[in-house]
Amino acid sequence: MRNLKLTLEYDGTEYAGWQRQANGTSIQEVLETAFGRIEGRPVTVIGAGRTDAGVHALGQVATVRLEHPMDVAVLTRALHATIPEDIRVLQIDEVAETFHARHSATAKTYRYRIFNGGRCSPFERRYVWSVLPPLDVDRMMRATRLLEGHHDFAAFQSSGSAVHHTVRAVFQARWASERPMFDSDGADRPVLTFEIRGDGFLRHMVRAIVGTLVEIGTARRRPDDLERILRSRDRALAGQNAPAQGLFLVSVEY
Repeated sequence: MRNLKLTLEYDGTEYAGWQRQANGTSIQEVLETAFGRIEGRPVTVIGAGRTDAGVHALGQVATVRLEHPMDVAVLTRALHATIPEDIRVLQIDEVAETFHARHSATAKTYRYRIFNGGRCSPFERRYVWSVLPPLDVDRMMRATRLLEGHHDFAAFQSSGSAVHHTVRAVFQARWASERPMFDSDGADRPVLTFEIRGDGFLRHMVRAIVGTLVEIGTARRRPDDLERILRSRDRALAGQNAPAQGLFLVSVEY
């Protein structure tokens, strides 16, 4: 039995998230169906991160066990012949039996994109949160620095997640700007990007953090409120979840 590591990218707009579920098509379901045809039996594809409905990935990692001896280059072409074009296999590697996409991961990086000011391009809207009020990035950056280190992130976790503990390590969190993917009017309105790298993330944690930081950027909260929210462990004190379409799983480290 071969243990294969897949590196994938996908546009999550049309999917009910990574994980297979009863209502809606998931990325996992699409891949398992494709591999099942190749293998001639049901297979299980395990992802490094269970991205939510509408969330995208630039570097999702998954593992699958196959008996078929097909070369990885041929296997990649066979998958691309059957899976939708909004999913792409970037690389397939044969890995050790002990390698596990989720349990072997040591760090993940997520990126959130915000278009601030005016109406964004209809071609951009699937990949940003369009925020109309001007954002004070300096205020947001001051609050962001409080995220780094080991903290209990219970206040930024949505209900329904079965985890043993809510302490996570954030190695780096920062704001930057980038050019929009589509800029038809030539206006100088860069996309704000929030990037966070840590040893793991709770359910909706990144989206809850971004929602809170935007409230700080619009002066609805103070930058030091973030520390108070962390200490409280109370989800009701944090901001609303930012919309799913602005979030990308960038990479998984091992």
